[in-house]
Amino acid sequence: LDRQISSVMDCNPLLEDEVIRLCEKTKEILQRDQNVPNIAAPVTVVGDIHGQFYDLLELFRIGGRAPDTNYLFMGDYVDRGYYSVECVTLVVLLKLRYPHRVTILRGNHESRQITQVYGFYDECVRKYGSANVWKCFTDLFDFLPLAATIDKQLFCPHGGLSPSLDTVAQMQQLERFQEIPHEGP
Repeated sequence: LDRQISSVMDCNPLLEDEVIRLCEKTKEILQRDQNVPNIAAPVTVVGDIHGQFYDLLELFRIGGRAPDTNYLFMGDYVDRGYYSVECVTLVVLLKLRYPHRVTILRGNHESRQITQVYGFYDECVRKYGSANVWKCFTDLFDFLPLAATIDKQLFCPHGGLSPSLDTVAQMQQLERFQEIPHEGP
């Protein structure tokens, strides 16, 4: 993993079979996470990355690298920027390498439908010659937690809340292992 993290930090995408193994191993970790995990402070909260790889590297330069710094990534790793593959790969590698120091959530762009419109699908096909890597990552997105709390005091969702959900306990009960539904909680 350390070799792969170093390679991706140099903006070198992993090979397709490496991405497949990465996604499968990370699913095993994520399926044990709650829908709304609680994270202990101190933690650095990171908003939308949207494929801005060099901004992500600058964040690590300023904020410190895992495991020296705990991170909560709020979602939207892909789309819009030119380096969605590298961004999502690096964040997922860090989650796998430091599962208790790095938390990754699902944003609205971690969806099959959105990624086909805003660029991640096309980038995967362009960089890998097929949609296999896109499928691996979008399957992985179904395992991402929906929100987080920090010290059970600060609630951290990616975006808006459903008006049909009133409590974190209700969010914990949702079935998250699926594509984002078009309606409902």
